[in-house]
Formats: sequence, C-alpha cells, structure tokens
Amino acid sequence: MAPNKEYSRNEMMDFIDIEPLDIEICDVTLRDGEQTPGVAFTKEEKMDLASELDAIGVEVIEAGFPVVSSSEKETMKEISNMGLNAKTCCLARSIIGDVDAAIDCDADIVSIFIALSDLHLKHKYHRSCSDVLGCSMEAVEYAKDHGLKVRFAAEDATRTPIPTLQHAFQEAEKYNVDYVSIADTIGILNPSTTKYMVEKIKEKVHTPICIHCHNDIGLATANTLAAAEAGAKQLHTTVNGIGERAGNAPLEEVLVALRVQYGIENYDTTHLNGLARKVEDYSGLTTPVNKAIVGKHAFTHESGIHVMAILEEPRTYELYSPEMVGGVRNLIVGKHTGLKALKGIIKDMGYSLEHEELCALMEKIKNCTEIKGGITRPHLEEMIDDIRSCKRDDDI
Repeated sequence: MAPNKEYSRNEMMDFIDIEPLDIEICDVTLRDGEQTPGVAFTKEEKMDLASELDAIGVEVIEAGFPVVSSSEKETMKEISNMGLNAKTCCLARSIIGDVDAAIDCDADIVSIFIALSDLHLKHKYHRSCSDVLGCSMEAVEYAKDHGLKVRFAAEDATRTPIPTLQHAFQEAEKYNVDYVSIADTIGILNPSTTKYMVEKIKEKVHTPICIHCHNDIGLATANTLAAAEAGAKQLHTTVNGIGERAGNAPLEEVLVALRVQYGIENYDTTHLNGLARKVEDYSGLTTPVNKAIVGKHAFTHESGIHVMAILEEPRTYELYSPEMVGGVRNLIVGKHTGLKALKGIIKDMGYSLEHEELCALMEKIKNCTEIKGGITRPHLEEMIDDIRSCKRDDDI
C-alpha cells in the first residue's frame, strides 16, 4: 500500500485482533461543553457551531437541555429545524415534563438519564434503585409513545455494579430504546476496564451502546477508543475537550485517532482547527498551546535537527499534516536552532544570505536566547534587514 501523504498510519494495528469499528459520533459541546463553569453560548453561536459540526460529518449533535429555560428550548428548536444532516439530541431527566420539552423543540433523539450507583441513590435521590428505575421507564415509554428516538443513559455508570447496569439496560430494551449509554461521569475508567465494561454489557444487551467519557485523569480519548474497540457504537465528544471539571473526550483527538489508528475516513477533519478557534472565542476558554491537534504549538518546530528534517520531509516529525486538520506549520528560531536549519528557514521565508551574513544572523540569535517563545518572523526579518544594512555601510 502506498504511504498516505497526509499521515503516518499505525501499521502495528495490523497485528491487533479487533473487529472493524462500527461507530458514530455524538458531539455534546453545545450541552455538556456549555456546562463548563462560566460558559454560556448565544443562540447564534450554538447555531454556528452546529453548522460546523454538521460540515465535519458528525452524525448526532446534542444541542441542549431544553427544560432549563424557555430560551434554551427555543435555541434547541431552531437547531432542530436548520435542515442539518446530523440528528439533533437533547438531554432530559427521567421526568415526563422534561420529555415534553424535548417533544416541543422537535429533537430527533432524547437522552433520558438517571444515576443508578449506590452513591447517587443514597446522597442525591434518597430513593431505591427500583424506584428510580421505574420512574425512568415511565419517561422512556412516554418518549417512545410520542415518536422520539430514545437514548437511556446511566449516569455514574462506572461506579454502578455491573449486574445493576445490565438489569437496567435490559429493562430499557423492553421499551425498544434506540441506545443505552455508559456515562463515566467522574472519569474513573482506564482502557482495560472500559473494554471489560462494554463487553459485559454486550453479553446481556443487544441495543447499541454509547460511551460518554470525562477526562478527570486524562484518559477520556483512550477510554473512548477502547470502548469502540469493544463494540460501542456511539462515541461522545466535545470540541477542545471542554466540559465540567477536566472536560470530555476531545472531538479533534477522537476523529484524528479514528483516522490514523483505524482508517476511518468518514469525517472532514480539515475543519477542526477553525472549529477549535470558534469554540475558544465563544466559550472564552483558552486552549493550551501544546494541546494535541488544535494547540498553537501542534505544528511548531524549533529544534535544528527537527527543522532540517521537516524541511525535507514533514512526516519525519509530524504524525499527520497540518493541512489534514486545518492547521499551519510554524518553523521558529530560538536557542536550539542550528546553522543548517536557520539557512532552511531563511530560504523558506524567501531570503538568500551569504555565508558570512548567515553567521552574523546566527550570532544575533544566540545573543537573544533569553527571549521566551522563540524569535518571531517579523523580529527575524528585522535582524536580516539590520545585517544587510550593516553590510551595505561596510561596502560603502
């Protein structure tokens, strides 16, 4: 197979015995992402982000929690009627009034959730498991009777005894729910336990499984992929990984991993950096510069050894091209830059310097090693102009 110029494929996947993935993405930026402390999207911002997610090819957009307010319901309804290819989903507690709100806003799917862990039953609901499960099934039945697709979600599923979870999902199957969802509400899973959990649910349940991972110990993407390998159908994400506490599985990480690791080419990843910048702007949350895929340093190189190789063949130090994700490569000059690398960078900028000029420039650069963040291209151009000006003066 000819090498892909956009990315290096993980060829070790050929030695791993897994079934081809059958997945879809449900992005929850507009709902769970908005639950990030201090974040509130306007209707226009939500509609814009929904359009961007649809352009990427996301299959399901969880656009809100309509019972929260009349404006939330209005926004949800506007998104539902935008004519998107993606299905729209909204959140509902196991309460009939919440389901009515979902019906009113024309959602395709309602995600009806309830917590079944002993911790939540004791300290949040103060009720028995059978009691809250019964209320949930009433809401599920009501939603199905009104023509909605239903996702039955177990909040704090990953601290719920597996037999309890299996029983709850089997009960939901009796009402023909369209999905059952494992919510790792506090991000306690690791890839091994994720795989185990999905496999145990699949032993008893035949409805498509969703996985909703939080990132409290930095494993949300890994756990989401482990769930997909184990047979989960719907993978939940947020743009830039925003969300409560440490956030959710980042959309950009999941989509690029699906492509590089599993060869899934269903999504237009060229939109990812543009979408990331919009979410930064709309949410007011700054993305770390070293954030995978959409961080400002994701394609920035300073080390001389790296820069020289990059100039000849970018795949030497880039797993995937910046163009694949809508990013831009940035070669910067700093204390780690060597003479050959500097010559390549200067040439890339459209300059041609004589050897003595190049050495003079290198000397200037080495005298500026205290500059944090490297030397910017405008600053480098000033240095070049200064060197050329000095040379002209010497010639005179």
